Amino acid sequence: MHFFSSDGVRLAYVDVPAHEGEGRPVILVHGFASNHSVNWVNTLWTTTLARAGRRVIALDNRGHGQSEKLYEPSAYHSDVMAEDVRRLMDHLDLAEADVVGYSMGARITAHLALRHPGRVRSAVLGGLGIHLIQGVGLPLGIADAMEAPSLDGLRDPMQRLFRAFAEQTKSDLKALAACIRGSRQTLTREEVGRIAVPVLVAVGTNDPIAGSPHELAALLPHGRALDIPGRDHNLAVGDKVHKQGVVAFLAEQDEA
Repeated sequence: MHFFSSDGVRLAYVDVPAHEGEGRPVILVHGFASNHSVNWVNTLWTTTLARAGRRVIALDNRGHGQSEKLYEPSAYHSDVMAEDVRRLMDHLDLAEADVVGYSMGARITAHLALRHPGRVRSAVLGGLGIHLIQGVGLPLGIADAMEAPSLDGLRDPMQRLFRAFAEQTKSDLKALAACIRGSRQTLTREEVGRIAVPVLVAVGTNDPIAGSPHELAALLPHGRALDIPGRDHNLAVGDKVHKQGVVAFLAEQDEA
């Protein structure tokens, strides 16, 4: 595990070399209440991409994993978290990279591609479709679930799901409550239309959280949708269709 300072915030990351060759860099940005290990290592994403000839860089977002915990919602604005990724690239002397995000990580990736188009070669928005524009993804009640005395007192299925996941990942519940309150920014249709890099929008067909990938892809100048059959928001992450689609998409960028 490595660490760097993002405007004074200590963030953790891993840097996995390609199995062969120098490897084009790909940066992985995980979802809410997860961390680089749960989202990308345990699901074999890092192995899959390294075998495909990629240098794989994955960070723990602020408030998550081994990165510094912050407790003000303003510290988790999507643009602020996008700057964390940009500063990681600066730290590693990367002029550009492909960026793959999932759920909250996809929201961060979209903001990064909009604010720093020259730094993102291509983007993958996993687990986030038209709700990048229409709505804010995870319900605000999840913050209340993080602050509840225990899981036992929660009745709402989604609150229970995310509280149980946060406990499983041994997360800082107070930091997660601040994060869900602070990272709920949407983009406008006009802003999405200014994301000019190639974008793959990958969503499970049983995912009610993300919204339609096809509607979002249609608004992107160079967007396309990938359906992950029969998968919900959580199970789509490590699905083989997801991995195969992303590997093929990244290979296309090499040939462009």
